[in-house]
Amino acid sequence: MPVLTRLIPTPVVVDIRPGALDDLAGVLADERISHSGRLAVAVSNGSGARLRERVAPSLPGATWYEVGGGTLDDAIRLAGDMKGGRYDAVVGLGGGKIIDCAKFAAARVGLPLVAVPTNLAHDGLCSPVATLDNDAGRGSYGVPNPIAVVIDLDVIRDAPARFVRSGIGDAISNISAIADWELANRVNGEKIDGLAAAMARQAGEAVLRHPGGIGDNDFLQVLAEALVLSGIAMSVSGDSRPSSGACHEINHAFDLLYPKRAASHGEQCGLGAAFAMYLRGAHEASAHMAEVLRRHGLPVLPAEIGFTTEEFVKVVEFAPETRPGRYTILEHLALTTEQIKDVYADYVKAIGS
Repeated sequence: MPVLTRLIPTPVVVDIRPGALDDLAGVLADERISHSGRLAVAVSNGSGARLRERVAPSLPGATWYEVGGGTLDDAIRLAGDMKGGRYDAVVGLGGGKIIDCAKFAAARVGLPLVAVPTNLAHDGLCSPVATLDNDAGRGSYGVPNPIAVVIDLDVIRDAPARFVRSGIGDAISNISAIADWELANRVNGEKIDGLAAAMARQAGEAVLRHPGGIGDNDFLQVLAEALVLSGIAMSVSGDSRPSSGACHEINHAFDLLYPKRAASHGEQCGLGAAFAMYLRGAHEASAHMAEVLRRHGLPVLPAEIGFTTEEFVKVVEFAPETRPGRYTILEHLALTTEQIKDVYADYVKAIGS
């Protein structure tokens, strides 16, 4: 008998709406994630700590852990502190670094993770990956998907606008990442997971085509849903392929070559995606992507995040080395330094400065 269906690891709860944080305890009890209320709650000393006073009365059985940062050592320390607590689940309340630490720690002690992000900076809030700084730079560690994702749009609106802009760039870059996956399929026969590709593409297109802005609840709802879908798409495919192509290679190159000057993850991914779309000859799509990114206040030229043309050329040249084995438009074209300079000049003319 053929296998007619497959099981997809997804959160039991995805609650995205204004005021969702106030119902966190009820959601966890109703969905049988935590009947006893014994929770380990990881927070930062920033946004998460500020929300502790609001949330703590509804979670009387919780133990609160302040996490210093987003390093592997922080995550291991958190896991060690939680080990003897007999908790039902771990709650990560804060930005991406805190959620990634909580993801890693929860996996290490064998507990489910409830992600409660305080911003929408990237798609890691629901992905099966924890990105943590280590002695060698930065590493990606496989972890289970969160069992629940609770996103309070009121909290998101209170976060600095740059975090929302970063999430926009990360979501829109899916479109370029899927084009790279399709290229790898045509050239190298790399298998595409059609469901993962569809989820990631539609997530990116929903954000790209939405007429609203970062101050609109409707737009924030779509962006939050897109980031959740992107994370689930990665879980479906078993790797980051649906959301990571040349755009993310360029992002990683910025981070590695200029670690003290790099912009946000989403800013670099959005810029990388617009340029990668131009590289593959999709000039109208590149111009439209650049137009939308600009409308939301994101950069489309390296000068807008403090880099010279020469530095960007170096980034593009180095980018394939950041993901050995991944085939994108960068590996396909294998441009020389002079060719990168020439095509970048054409890109600037095409999108307008």
